[in-house]
Amino acid sequence: MGSGELCKKFDSKKAIILGLGKALPHQLVLQDFLVDAYFKITNRHDPDLKQKLVRLCKTTSVKTRYVVMSEEILAQYPELAMEGVPTVTQRLDICNSAVTEMAIAASKSCIEKWGGAASDITHLVYVSSSEARLPGGDLFLAKGLGLRPDTQRVMLYFSGCSGGVAGLRVAKDIAENNPGSRVLLATSETTIIGYRPPNADRPYDLVGVALFGDGAGAVIIGTNPCVGSETPLFELHSSLQRFLPDTEKIIDGRLTEEGISFRLDRELPQIIEDNVQGFCDELMGVSKVKMDYNKLFWAVHPGGPAILNRMEKKLALLPGKLSASRKALADYGNASSNTIVYVLEYVLEEAKRRGEKEGEEQWGLILAFGPGITFEGILARSLTI
Repeated sequence: MGSGELCKKFDSKKAIILGLGKALPHQLVLQDFLVDAYFKITNRHDPDLKQKLVRLCKTTSVKTRYVVMSEEILAQYPELAMEGVPTVTQRLDICNSAVTEMAIAASKSCIEKWGGAASDITHLVYVSSSEARLPGGDLFLAKGLGLRPDTQRVMLYFSGCSGGVAGLRVAKDIAENNPGSRVLLATSETTIIGYRPPNADRPYDLVGVALFGDGAGAVIIGTNPCVGSETPLFELHSSLQRFLPDTEKIIDGRLTEEGISFRLDRELPQIIEDNVQGFCDELMGVSKVKMDYNKLFWAVHPGGPAILNRMEKKLALLPGKLSASRKALADYGNASSNTIVYVLEYVLEEAKRRGEKEGEEQWGLILAFGPGITFEGILARSLTI
């Protein structure tokens, strides 16, 4: 992808998102039918747990999700619905294949929308918390896409919900330090790695059942876009990462013989509320951009409705400012690192519906929160609506 006279209006020192893509597994889960299906497919009968899951499903605001898990998989691997059975080998066999397939599909969709070719990609950033193998998923993705053998690869494993924005930050740094590069960021996740039957001793598992979904996302990032053959979407102006000391147990995931054991502390929404304004203020300060928060667009990873509600209240955001995040949550659930790609797609769609003029620039914040607790943020400008 070359750059000419028409490219000069974009700052060559800043990374720009040039394409977005996603892929979803074929199994669609309707939240209204989830509870009965989950207890039936796991062959469990516990009225109290069932009612608790019903209540959780109502509070998540999720309407639909896509998952890899199916009756066919459980028929082939019935031990996945059994207690106390070592199943990490079986889970990883399923996950490794599934995340690669979804990542390839999302990347192909992204490359097509970008308008370039796989041979133009110089760097690959691959993000997943759903697999573990050597060589890693980055190599299998590169092979599946037919990338050049000299494509420079980076993996981010087990970054959880902040992985998508972390991947954007890493891709931004690569693009800005390698003029002429085109970086493919791919994220891919499946909940099979932690799928478990309902158990009264693990009521916290039901939160994941009610909230999490599967899928993949992809982004093309580069500098000096060539107008006419590339469409600049978002300029990634500046980034910031911070972790909160002594909060490593708040989001706790452990790889065990039965897959990943995962817990979210009830204090998570409160901790994010207590720290989000300071983080956003610091990010804006680093960027030296002064603007009312209600003048920004917001692309926030939707960890759950409580987090979005508390953010909205803490930052005094107007109703609708987090609508892209809420819509992504309703349509896909919390799909971990992938979800920020879905949110960015909805940010673009909402701008088009508002009738904003092509080329109009608008500042915004891209945010996610993950294990650590880690805050990830990028100040961005929308370039083409």
